[in-house]
Amino acid sequence: MASVTLSGVTKRYEDVTAVEDMNLDINDGEFVTFVGPSGCGKSTTMETIAGLTLPTEGTIEIGDRGVTNLPPKDRGISMVFQNIALFPHMDVYDNVSFGLRLRKYDQEEVDRRVEEAADIVQLEGMMDRMPSEMSGGQRQRVAIARAIVRNPDAFLMDEPLANLDAELKVHMRTQLQRLHRELDTTIVYVTHDQAQAMTMSDRIAVMDGGVLQQVAPPLECYNEPANRFVAGFIGSPAMNFLEGEVVDGGFESRYTNVDFDPATHGVRPGQGVTAGVRPEDIYLKRDAEEADSPTKAFDAVVDVIEPMGSEVFVYLLFDRDVETSAEGRGEGQLLINLDPDTEVSEGDDISVVMDHGKTHLFDRDTGDAITHSLE
Repeated sequence: MASVTLSGVTKRYEDVTAVEDMNLDINDGEFVTFVGPSGCGKSTTMETIAGLTLPTEGTIEIGDRGVTNLPPKDRGISMVFQNIALFPHMDVYDNVSFGLRLRKYDQEEVDRRVEEAADIVQLEGMMDRMPSEMSGGQRQRVAIARAIVRNPDAFLMDEPLANLDAELKVHMRTQLQRLHRELDTTIVYVTHDQAQAMTMSDRIAVMDGGVLQQVAPPLECYNEPANRFVAGFIGSPAMNFLEGEVVDGGFESRYTNVDFDPATHGVRPGQGVTAGVRPEDIYLKRDAEEADSPTKAFDAVVDVIEPMGSEVFVYLLFDRDVETSAEGRGEGQLLINLDPDTEVSEGDDISVVMDHGKTHLFDRDTGDAITHSLE
């Protein structure tokens, strides 16, 4: 096990900056996930830790060793990638043991390590199978076992579940959590799937445009996002946003007002802000008592209803003249979560309230969070 430290890591490709001034301390035994949209720099960051690419600026340490210029084989790491890349002509035993045999370990040690790794990832009885005889989840477990046998200081995993179907992804998420618990080792993980990041990680590192936006435990990123980008990226479905400004009595937008005391929350009348509220923190007016601190009610029109089984996603328009956007929720649109037995129909006029205590404010110019409650 070992800590991983990135100090001022920047990676440029000609006129493109893929990662900019990355500073991050990953603790010994911690599970940290880099998450963000495609092209945000998360895989490039992983590649600099692995030694697959050298940073343009900055340094990398694994444990107490500076590894910035070391090749991957000398960094004490094991890697698992989206492309499982097993040798198709070798059985499971030979795939898992290949690296050890290449390094001339004696047979007794090879057998011991392979047996331990197979037990951890539950591959008992499969040692003589060929990759073509295995499911996607089983092949991924072989790839993980191949990484385990090296007894690395840190595991680096780049989208290892991306090619699996939905059911296998959920199963492998639990497998990776058990792996982390049993090995108590450092894991650096990359994904664009926030469900994986939220469920498996001790901390998540949210990236956008090559810049680290927030590093915190998953629920802190969810409940106290550092800025509007994190608020919109973490959470499914995403947070609703309303553009407006601060007035003497609180927040005012084109479609609704929210009462609060500006002085209490460090804002001033005339200041441009964005209010944010998650779909689960908006209630029908008749259910307003479910909110800890309901705002005054405002009217909307039901646009689209999406039954999801355990809940219903209801898309609202603030008035019937709002033009919907093909690129997602635009100004004048709102998404709320309702119980599946709620009786609403497309085209209905309804009234809803928000929860003061779970309404966020962000600076309209910088996007930085101002407050996470308007109580």
